Amino acid sequence: MPAVVRGGRRQSSASAPQRGATSPKRGGQAKGARGGGNAPVVGGKFAAVGKLDLSPRAVVISILAGVVVLGAVLATGARAERIGASLSHGMDSMTAGMGLSLRRVHITGASAEATPAIQQALQLQAGQPITSLDLDALRGRVQSVGWVKEARVVRLLPDTLIVEVTEHDRLAVWQTGGKTFVIDANGKAIPGADAGRYPQLPLVVGKGADTAAADLLPLLAQRPRLAGRIDAMVRVDERRWDLRLKDGSLIQLPAVDQDSALIRLDALDQRDRLLDLGFARVDLRTPDTIAVRPGAGAAPA
Repeated sequence: MPAVVRGGRRQSSASAPQRGATSPKRGGQAKGARGGGNAPVVGGKFAAVGKLDLSPRAVVISILAGVVVLGAVLATGARAERIGASLSHGMDSMTAGMGLSLRRVHITGASAEATPAIQQALQLQAGQPITSLDLDALRGRVQSVGWVKEARVVRLLPDTLIVEVTEHDRLAVWQTGGKTFVIDANGKAIPGADAGRYPQLPLVVGKGADTAAADLLPLLAQRPRLAGRIDAMVRVDERRWDLRLKDGSLIQLPAVDQDSALIRLDALDQRDRLLDLGFARVDLRTPDTIAVRPGAGAAPA
């Protein structure tokens, strides 16, 4: 459209409103700032931001209010801990009211001798909120019991705790210095174990017998005819073993290569029924040699 000159001023057609543009609603036009300038329209929440009072007086009042709030928080002091404890107690009461409280504790894998010590280590009481129990702490307390090699604690809602226990293997009874101990497969004494309750375990005697027993006992287990006759295994000078039989006989093993010595003994027993003859001593300390001293009432070969 050609420009229109009106009153000596040239007006461009670009200043005319475009066809189809939405006209503002009547009475909804934004009024400009005083003086008739083209002030931008600011509405809604952003208008309130422009009205904030940031005068020095307002700033001082805000700072003072913050100091008062901080003082109130600090004044509570140790009461925050009491408040937290009160909240925790309230949660425990709520879970107990929902039926989530401890009623049963099942201990599996533990012997009758170890069970009382495990129960004491758990320190549990009926009616405790089961959801607040620290399972890792309970497991640690159970594993501190001398009998226990490994433990697992499982919470079974709504009211049951399962404690699965693996105990140390009982290898032998160790006698030393006039005292007896039950030892495990590593030769370590099991705290709290009563040796008198394990007469079926082999007896090892002397200094160093606890750590050396794990090498000898498997060799004897392969020979039940001999093992059934042994009363005690005595460690001599922490180097070798003497096998004391129930009839008073003695079998002297070498310091090294015990297996070969026992093989020679097996061969002699199978050929001559040596273990049935009755003898005072069988000396296997010299390789490839067996020295037998007959007993006083030994039958002739």
